Amino acid sequence: MNRFLAGLAAATLLPAGITVAVAAPAMAAPAPAPAPASAPAEAASPEMLAAMQRDLGLTADQAKVRIAKDDAASRTELRLRKSLGGAFGGAYVTRTGTFVVNVTSAARVAEVTAAGATAKVVSRSSAALDAVKARLDAAAASAPASRVPGWYVDVTTNRVVVLAKGGTAAAARFVAASGADAAAVAVVASLETPRLLYDVRGGDAYYMGGGRCSVGLSVNGGFVTAGHCGTPGTSTQGFNQVAQGTFQGSSFPGNDYAWVSVNSNWTPQPWVNNYSGGNVTVAGSTEAAVGAAICRSGSTTGWHCGTISAKNQTVNYSQGSVSGLTRTNVCAEPGDSGGGWMSGQQGQGVTSGGSGNCSSGGTTYYQPVNEILSVYGLTLRTSGGGGDPNPPTGCTGYEFTVSGSLSSGGSVYQPNGSYYYSSLSGTHRACLDGPTGTDYDLYLQKYSGSTWVTVAQGITAAADETVSYNGTAGYYRYRVHAYSGSGSYSLGYSNP
Repeated sequence: MNRFLAGLAAATLLPAGITVAVAAPAMAAPAPAPAPASAPAEAASPEMLAAMQRDLGLTADQAKVRIAKDDAASRTELRLRKSLGGAFGGAYVTRTGTFVVNVTSAARVAEVTAAGATAKVVSRSSAALDAVKARLDAAAASAPASRVPGWYVDVTTNRVVVLAKGGTAAAARFVAASGADAAAVAVVASLETPRLLYDVRGGDAYYMGGGRCSVGLSVNGGFVTAGHCGTPGTSTQGFNQVAQGTFQGSSFPGNDYAWVSVNSNWTPQPWVNNYSGGNVTVAGSTEAAVGAAICRSGSTTGWHCGTISAKNQTVNYSQGSVSGLTRTNVCAEPGDSGGGWMSGQQGQGVTSGGSGNCSSGGTTYYQPVNEILSVYGLTLRTSGGGGDPNPPTGCTGYEFTVSGSLSSGGSVYQPNGSYYYSSLSGTHRACLDGPTGTDYDLYLQKYSGSTWVTVAQGITAAADETVSYNGTAGYYRYRVHAYSGSGSYSLGYSNP
């Protein structure tokens, strides 16, 4: 049966042909994680620290430690998510700063501990929880927005939470009708009334007709923002009312993301306005863990911070449901829609909507940026090489060199989307140099006569990889995959 829980949340939306066969890798236990490094200077800027002190109740030193620990947790989560596979049950940072990784098998506890995290054995994997939520998503049309504000995967309780307003009956009926596993669902009382915020100031405001939203994060050629702010073809004007650009892609409802291409009068920069007279520099887009500290920028209320409460929430707006949002306890108000989110120096997403305000507090959701980059094939503007037209050149001494750029989750085959033929037996060597702070992987594949088979791979949690394979004559190709993060890369390779 469903478990009914009482909650304190109050939320509102904030609008304004050839088969590839890959051999399964043998995964070695990860090395113990090093102690968190000091917070990067720009991430620990006075403005960032002041906002974290104000909103999280921290001292300046505690805020610096928090930034460094959260960054280390984010990278450890990426590594363990990959190595644990189906046993991964989610990860989160507790209020006391402990990084917890859920596993579905006690046999994997040592692997988590060796990585420097605290293991917790749970009954449901992350994939299982996502499957439960997918059943709810499929039935979203039957959920009354006035009674069911949304639902999300809660890794801290290893269940899917369905929010209920004005009693739990409507939410319980929705869960039952969806066919989702009731034992994996908790119905939680909520005061949230999601709404879109079109006509309120956003951070680094831009205008479209009679409406206004906020710039999210810069990409090559423009910026990403909320989908409810405009449709393809909508013209925008910048904060100074000068002609700025045009919406090239937009998705809402279902998703809440869009991207705007700008004209030659505007230059995208890897910065987010901190509304204290300065900027926070974007160094990458490594996804932060549940419980991590996070800050957002918006033109109505400026710069505010809090923590990540949950990922992959579906929010049931009156205009339609939106899935895949990240839930936070950061405040926001109309006009902050589309604004950028940061965890340390890592870009996280764009404001969708929320509940409450910055006087009494509230809940705010954002659309993760890596999904937007992947969908539209965009490259984030960063200080560490992402978006730089000149790719990294760390691989030397190879016969051939190719380069390119990828968004998080994207893949490309090299050389030049094709393959090469080796007429001799011998060693194939390659070096991949990816953007700093990302996780790029490299696969060498050989054609068997009917399918491509992976014969060597470099799949560590680092940006750079090397592979070496002693093979016979035949057709070969390299697959470069951006597992996490975006930016330019260089691939050097030699063959017999």
